[in-house]
Amino acid sequence: MHSVLFYQTPAGNEIIKDWLRSFDKPDRAILGEDLKTVQFGFPMGLPLCRSLGQGLWEVRSSLTSNREARMIFYHDSDAEALVVLHGFVKKSQKTPRGEIDIALRRKREFSP
Repeated sequence: MHSVLFYQTPAGNEIIKDWLRSFDKPDRAILGEDLKTVQFGFPMGLPLCRSLGQGLWEVRSSLTSNREARMIFYHDSDAEALVVLHGFVKKSQKTPRGEIDIALRRKREFSP
């Protein structure tokens, strides 16, 4: 099992946890269960998890109202942790490059 860490801004703001809290209870439960499954089973593949390249992975969650959410993380092998860097609700088929860029920028600045 891996521990799960959440990105914090340099000022200490827990923006990933805030993003998760923004969902209603049923969707929070889905996101939490999906993340827990990856936590206990990583490395794993589709349909729940897939590599985005450059050391990034995504947790793929199907929410209520036919919405798709993604949490982008990386595996910190030294800390044996999955570090969640970014979360968003998908609006297109392909993961937008801008979302991956946000995660890469956060990965560079965050160390558990």
